Amino acid sequence: MLRSSPLRWLALTLGLGAASLSLAAVENRTLNNGNLILEDIPAIPASLAEDLNRYQSVRSAAFQGWVEGRQGLYVSTRFGEVDQLHRVDRPGGARHQLTFFREPIGQISPRPNFAEVAFTMDAGGSEDTQIFLFDPASGSSRMITDGESRNGALRWSEDGRFLAYQSTRRNGKANDLWITHFSDSGHAASLALESPDGSWWGPAAFSGDNRRLLVQQYISSTSSLVHLLDLQTGELQPIAGDIDRESRNYALGFSAGDKGVFYVSDRSGEFAQLIYRDLESGSERTITADIPWDVTDLTLSADKRRAAFTVNENGVSQLYLLDPRNFRFRKVDDLPIGVIGRLEFDAAGERLALSINTPKTPTDTFVLNLRRNPLSARNLERWTESEVGGLDTDKFVEPQLVHYPTFDSVNGERREIPAFVYRPRNARGPVPVVISIHGGPEAQYRPYFSSTYQLWLEKLGVAVIAPNVRGSAGYGKTYVALDNGYKREDSVRDIGALLDWIDSQPDLDGERVAVFGGSYGGYMVLASAMHYSERLRAAVDIVGISNFVTFLTNTRDYRRDLRRVEYGDERDPDMRAFLEKISPSNNVDRIRVPIFVAQGENDPRVPVSEAEQIVAGLRSGAQPVWYMNALNEGHGYRKKENRDLFSQATALFLSEHLLAEPVASWKLPANDTARAAGLKQ
Repeated sequence: MLRSSPLRWLALTLGLGAASLSLAAVENRTLNNGNLILEDIPAIPASLAEDLNRYQSVRSAAFQGWVEGRQGLYVSTRFGEVDQLHRVDRPGGARHQLTFFREPIGQISPRPNFAEVAFTMDAGGSEDTQIFLFDPASGSSRMITDGESRNGALRWSEDGRFLAYQSTRRNGKANDLWITHFSDSGHAASLALESPDGSWWGPAAFSGDNRRLLVQQYISSTSSLVHLLDLQTGELQPIAGDIDRESRNYALGFSAGDKGVFYVSDRSGEFAQLIYRDLESGSERTITADIPWDVTDLTLSADKRRAAFTVNENGVSQLYLLDPRNFRFRKVDDLPIGVIGRLEFDAAGERLALSINTPKTPTDTFVLNLRRNPLSARNLERWTESEVGGLDTDKFVEPQLVHYPTFDSVNGERREIPAFVYRPRNARGPVPVVISIHGGPEAQYRPYFSSTYQLWLEKLGVAVIAPNVRGSAGYGKTYVALDNGYKREDSVRDIGALLDWIDSQPDLDGERVAVFGGSYGGYMVLASAMHYSERLRAAVDIVGISNFVTFLTNTRDYRRDLRRVEYGDERDPDMRAFLEKISPSNNVDRIRVPIFVAQGENDPRVPVSEAEQIVAGLRSGAQPVWYMNALNEGHGYRKKENRDLFSQATALFLSEHLLAEPVASWKLPANDTARAAGLKQ
C-alpha cells in the first residue's frame, strides 16, 4: 500500500519545493503487530529468512552472580524474545528460567546473605530503568524505585542491608547517588550525594562496616575521579584524580579491614594501572607498572585474601590472579582468545566465575577452580554451552589484527590505526568489504563473537573490517582524545585512509565497499557517505547522530552535559557553527550512496528525530532510502523479532547494492527489483 510518509511534514519544515514533496510518497508497511514500521524496504524473500534462521537462533549465557547458599550460579540468556534470569546448578547443567518478562532485564545483582536478586528493567527501550527485587522461591518481584527516574550501577553492602545506586530521581536530570536501606519493616530510599554539576556519580563499594562508600565521578572519557564518602557525616574525601588535570581514575574496592582501596588510573602514563592506596597514611603503590595496557576490572574474595583482574591487551582479555596482601600477581595461561566479562569469587573464595566470549563462540559462563592449579586454563570448567543454531563453529572465521597508515604522523612516522579483518573462507578473487564502525565514540571494537559477521562472511562472501579509529578506547589516553571538539572529522579521515588500505590489498575489492555502524558509529557512517560517496556502494546507519546540534538539544537531560564534554558545547557560537558545518543532515547533497536507516522510536540517547531528519533530507534530494523504525525499542533492537527482521533487511540491502550479482536465491519480486535498482547510483 502506498501512502504519504509520516516524515513529509519535515519537507515542509525544511522549505522543500513541490517536486521534492512528490518524492515523499513511499511504500509503508508494518510488521510485528504494528510495532515495526518499514518504509521503502522490499518484502523479505522467504528463502532469505530461511537461510538466516540458524544465525539468528544463536544464544549466549553471561555470568551474573553466585546463588546464595548454593553451589549454583545465575546467568542471563534468551529462550524466547528477550534475555531473562536463569539458574545453573552444575557444569553443563540445565538453565532454569526464573523470570518471564516481556522486556529484557538489565543489570543483575544477587543480594549478599539473602536469597533475593536485584535487577533493572525498563519499558520499550526508554532506559528509564527501575530496580526490582526478585524472590527466586516465589517467583515474585517488587519495584523498589519510583517508577519514573533512571536508575542503575547497583552495589550491595557486604551484609545485604544497603543497596547503593545512581539515580535521576531528584529532578530527572542530575545523576545523583542514592542508597536504599532494607529492614524487617520494609525499605526506605535516601539521597546520599547530589551531583553538583553535569557529571555522573555512582557507587563502587561499601566498606565492611557500612560507614564509608567508595564513589565514582565520571566527567568524560578522559576525566574521572574517585572519592570516599563518609555515610555518617556526608564528608567527601578525594582519593584519585584532579578536576583541573585530566586523568582516568576508576574505583574498584576496599582491601581487608578497610585499610585501603584499589583503583585504576592513567595519571602517570598512557594506560590505566592498578593502584593500592593506604587510607591512613595516604601512601600509594602502583601494582601493574610493568603492564602497558589498561586494567579493566578487579574483583576480591569475601575475605579479601584473593583477587583477580583483567587487562585489555590490544583488544584481547588477559586474566591475572593477585594476592592483595603482598600485591604479587601471575597470569592465567592458555585461556581462550577473546573477551572476558564479569568476574566474581564464590563465598568460600575457592572458585572464580567469569564470562568468556570468543570470535567463534558466543558468551558463555566458566568457573576457574582455585583449589587445583589456578594458573592453568585446564582447570577452567565450562558451565554453559550456548546454542549456535546447529552451525559448525569450526567454519567460523577468526579476525586478523592489522595496523594501517593514516594521514598524520607520530614522531616522524605515519600514525597507524588498529583494525580487525575478517576474510571469508575459500574466497575467489577480490571480495567486497563491509567496514563496521563501533559507537561510543570512546568505545573499542574487540574480537567478540558476531553471528552477523559470520552470516555476511558465509552467505554474502564479503570481508568485514572493524577499525578502531582515533577516539577509540584501549590504546592510551592520547589516542582516545584525538577526535575531541574541533578534531571530530579526523576520525572520519581515518576511514578514508582505510579505503586507501583496502585498495592496496589484492584480495579486497576497493570498488565494492559498504559502511555499517550504530549510535556514534551511525554518525561515522553518514559522515563517511558525505565525504566518500564516490568510493562507497552502500551505507547502514543504526540509531545514528545526523546533526550534533539537534542531538545535543534533544538528547535526554541527564546525558546532555556528559555529551557536551565529548562533542563540544553547542551553546558556544563558534562550536555551534562548527557542529552545524560537519553534520550530515546539513550536507545531504553530498551523500550519493544508498542508505538504510534503522531507529528505535523510544531512543533516549539519539532521539528518533535524528533519523527522521536525515531520511527526509535524503528524500528531498531525490535520494531513495530504506527506513525502519521500531515503536517498542530504544537505542538499538533488543527484541528478537525486531532484530531478526533488521538482520534480514540488512542482508538483502547489502546483497542488492554491494555484490556484483545479488544472491540468486534471494530474488525479489519484479516490482521490488525495479525499485531496488533505482537505489543504485
